[in-house]
Amino acid sequence: MKKSITIILAAALVAVSGWSMAQQVASVNTLRGADTAAPDHAPDEKAYAGKKPGLQKPIDRTFKEQPPLVPHAVDNFDEITVEENQCLSCHSLEKYREKNAPKVGDSHLAFSADGTKKVVTMDRYQCNTCHVPQVDAKPLVENTFVGNIQK
Repeated sequence: MKKSITIILAAALVAVSGWSMAQQVASVNTLRGADTAAPDHAPDEKAYAGKKPGLQKPIDRTFKEQPPLVPHAVDNFDEITVEENQCLSCHSLEKYREKNAPKVGDSHLAFSADGTKKVVTMDRYQCNTCHVPQVDAKPLVENTFVGNIQK
């Protein structure tokens, strides 16, 4: 009996102290300097740094395994769906030479079901998950990162 009363009192003490600490945290200014209940405002829309595909040089990578960045605008591209991926109209194995575009990486390819040709695997089909276009925007926070690619 004494043991269960001790456990109940200990649990109540922990609950009260936790509530007290939560009240102190709630009264402190947040790291972002705003009331957390205040609505966020959308940032100004920025234009993509590149223009028409094929007119820009590739963007230098800043570390060895970095996916290549998209140097051209993509706002006129259709959404990537299972049926259509406009990226492949220039970067596929069949078109990259004709379009003078970088080819889809070998890590994105596998043999087709019948084993006759290489195709883009579906787990690498959503290009803009890793390959992102760039905008000319000031950094949100100070950044002193220096890449490790030797030039």
